[in-house]
Amino acid sequence: MRVELVDIEWLKPHEQIRDRQVKELLKMTLRWDAYTKPMLVDESSGTILDGHHRYTVGIRLGLALLPVILVDYLGDASIELDVWPACGIDSLTKQQVLDMAHSSELFPPKTSRHRIAIELPPISVSLDDLRQS
Repeated sequence: MRVELVDIEWLKPHEQIRDRQVKELLKMTLRWDAYTKPMLVDESSGTILDGHHRYTVGIRLGLALLPVILVDYLGDASIELDVWPACGIDSLTKQQVLDMAHSSELFPPKTSRHRIAIELPPISVSLDDLRQS
């Protein structure tokens, strides 16, 4: 898995976030002056699979780039999708996640749950590097 820096404007969320978590992550990001975990993103559409809070922090900081790992979401069977308990729906497909990312709406927080076979690697990408476009 290779970490790449992508234009923040290309990324597409499919799920709402919890503001309290964003505030905490924003404080930690500023303290570290860096991103320490990449986002997981579909390589063909820019759909965020994991990292909605990191994306929102990037927006609030006015960053131009974000660190991501690009994956073939529809073609990679090792990327599993489930729903969180008590989210209000029984099931969700990968295509529904992509469709939501390209719509004007978002799923509620903690709707989709993506699992991958490996852990996202720890990183340290300075905020100065992410401000450059």
